[in-house]
Amino acid sequence: MKLDHLDWPFFESRHRGLAAALNEWCERELAAHTHGDVDGQCRDLVRRLGDAGWLRHAVGGTAHGGAVDVIDTRSICLLRETLAFHHGLADFAFAMQGLGSGAISLHGTVEQRSHYLPKVASGQAIAAFALSEPEAGSDVAALACSARDDGDAYVLDGEKTWISNGGIADFYVLFARTGEAPGARGITALIVEAGQPGFEIAERIDVIAPHPLARLRLTNCRVPKSQRLGEPGQGFKVAMRTLDVFRTSVAAAALGFGRRALHEGLQRATSRRMFGQTLGDFQLTQSKLAQMATTIDSAALLTYRAAWQRDQGRGVTREAAMAKMAATEGAQQVIDAAVQLWGGAGVVSGNVVESLYREIRALRIYEGATEVQQLIIGRDLVKEGR
Repeated sequence: MKLDHLDWPFFESRHRGLAAALNEWCERELAAHTHGDVDGQCRDLVRRLGDAGWLRHAVGGTAHGGAVDVIDTRSICLLRETLAFHHGLADFAFAMQGLGSGAISLHGTVEQRSHYLPKVASGQAIAAFALSEPEAGSDVAALACSARDDGDAYVLDGEKTWISNGGIADFYVLFARTGEAPGARGITALIVEAGQPGFEIAERIDVIAPHPLARLRLTNCRVPKSQRLGEPGQGFKVAMRTLDVFRTSVAAAALGFGRRALHEGLQRATSRRMFGQTLGDFQLTQSKLAQMATTIDSAALLTYRAAWQRDQGRGVTREAAMAKMAATEGAQQVIDAAVQLWGGAGVVSGNVVESLYREIRALRIYEGATEVQQLIIGRDLVKEGR
């Protein structure tokens, strides 16, 4: 992976060293990574990322195994971009350790952070983030899973779906309705252990880019109040703060996929011979490559502007939405162009660009679909205009 963009002023020397070290590790460790069952492969990747120290960057607090006291958005983005370039499931494994434990880093008690975060940072425990439901995806206020107050515990009933790491996670940061107020103001965040009585994996979900995914069912599942994250009724804020940390990194993962597609497209264009010349000698091909490169750099500038701005302690609601929308939609276009350059070979199962074509599609949906990002940007602009 070329690292020319690390010369941009968004980055410090520590960021450049981190990205270069991870790129070298990926080239050495992931190129020959075996493909077994998805669950086993994901567990193995979490362990290897933990052993190598990369997961420490997904956790906040040096006292609890983190690389820094406050999660550095630029580091997270560079790590995800690099992992995605080399191995989609490795990026997924890294990202979910961060997202699944992010609420604990931000809102956990000392006891909660001490118990969970070192295990996440070392790869000894797998984390998950359980927010979505069958009737509550983008509309979090429609969440229906209930948590009834019962003395020293909450009793949970309901379902969660589209839960990444569902079926292999050791614990889930789960959001349930406790009813302090209507809508988003009556939701509470809880840490639910995978082996908790009343907790079950109702269904495993297969998607076009395989990774652990499941529907969860909770039936009279008793969770001690000591497992609550933050204050009662503040779960929506906990969820949004967590997503705010990692949303920009979704754009970075899309960048990684897009950069790999451009790399594969260039290799094809400069080696495939036809009509007495290479594919890259045709002006149509050069035009396509130019558009691919420009799309990637445009999205990268938006992504690292948002990451830099957040690391300066500034709000990034609009900037993160712009980055996610531009990077995921742009990467889809770049990858599609790479498949076209490869022709028939580009749709053969196992080809890198065929894999990328499947990998990118979900990024335009999860952690806020493109349409939601458009609403966020538009609403913020109207508010500013008034």
